[in-house]
Order: sequence, then C-alpha cells, then structure tokens
Amino acid sequence: MLLSGLTALVFLGACSTPGRPVQGPTHPRAVLHPAVLRPVIVGRAGWHADQASVRAGLVYDRSVRAVFIHHTDNPNDYDCAKDVPAMLLALEQRHIALGWDDLGYNFVVDRCGGIYEGRTGSIDRDVRGAHTEGFNTDTLGIAALGNFGPGQPVPQPMLRAIAEIAAWKLDPSVSPLGHVRLVSSNDGSRFPKGTAVSLNVVSGHRDVYETDCPGQALYDALPWIRKTAAALRAKATYPG
Repeated sequence: MLLSGLTALVFLGACSTPGRPVQGPTHPRAVLHPAVLRPVIVGRAGWHADQASVRAGLVYDRSVRAVFIHHTDNPNDYDCAKDVPAMLLALEQRHIALGWDDLGYNFVVDRCGGIYEGRTGSIDRDVRGAHTEGFNTDTLGIAALGNFGPGQPVPQPMLRAIAEIAAWKLDPSVSPLGHVRLVSSNDGSRFPKGTAVSLNVVSGHRDVYETDCPGQALYDALPWIRKTAAALRAKATYPG
C-alpha cells in the first residue's frame, strides 16, 4: 500500500543524528574500483531527488577506508516499486531541513535489494557524507530502508546489496574483513575529538555513536556482509 504524505514516510529515531559533514578541501579522485564489481544503482534522478534544495559546498575525500551501516527507521512493509522514491525524497528533505547540505547517506538499500544513490555524486566520486558523527571523513554511509531492531528479519537481497556496495566502493587496499584506524573529528561521537579508534572496516553506526542503529538484527548480520564483500573482492580484477 502506498504510504500517504511525506511526513508519514520518514521515521528518524535511532539514526536521527548522523552527523554534519566536515568542511575541507574539495578535490576529484580517480576511480580505482573495478567496474566488474559495480552493482546496478538507481541514480538520484530515478527517485526524483530534490536537487534544487541541495546546498553548495559538498566535500570530496581521497579514499573510502571504512563503511558504516545504518537503518532509517521506516516501516518495513513498503512496496519497493511504488513507495521507495517518495520515501527517499522525504528522507532527503528531512535531512536538508535539519541543516545538512543533502541527504546524509551515500547509498540507501531497500528490502528488495534495490540500491539508490543517496548523496549527490556518490556513484562517481568519494563524497563525504553526513551519516556518522565524528567519522564522516574517508568513510561511506549505507542505510537500510526500514527498521531492523530485535525480531525484525533483514531480507537477504538487502544484505547482498549492502555487501555489493562495500566491495565496490572500499579502496582496493582495504579488506572488508579487516580493521581500520580512524580519528574522531568532534565530541559528538562516542569518542572525544582527536581520539584514535580501531574499528572493523565494515561497522555499524552504534560502534561510534550512542544509538541502537542499525538495529540489532542488522548489526548481527555484519559478519555475513563482511565475508560476502570479501568474497566479491576476491573474484574481481582491478585496473592496472
């Protein structure tokens, strides 16, 4: 059933404070990701993004060293074909209303395995998102559309899609099974500004922020996502 009204489409609770992007030098980056790993992605035009409301000054990083997984807290019974575009538009408009320059997440995945470009330019460049307070630099934010707390099963197509994005977007030198050292950029996270933290390359929002996000069911599936992303990487041939 089509959900009515933009207000009804957005439920921001556990992931309601993804964090502001840190301003810095903007620069393009050569794409090193193997084309064979690139999944099918619906661009922003495909879900009718409110491009006119996106603020100038998006920041670009030189690498993707880690991935943070989120959920959006929407109801899980949406129709992937009919409801998702309006849900994404409402999410983008909510983030912009909160003062962010665009939708905070780089990519959003629906329960049917559909992958959507979130923040402007995330397909072609390493755009710094506003998804994980204190840890936006050199990281990627992927949001699962729905609520995946205890007792809420995560659809297998959704898990597979998250793994596909991680395998494609992480830098070639970074293993999805590995760990990464990141430094907190502000005191809004679990860690004071300047604190160096060792994290899984594929982590949940709760690992660095006081939240239940991405929900216990999805958090418990992170080992599967890491293993699947690594397996996809093992089959890939990188450009010389």
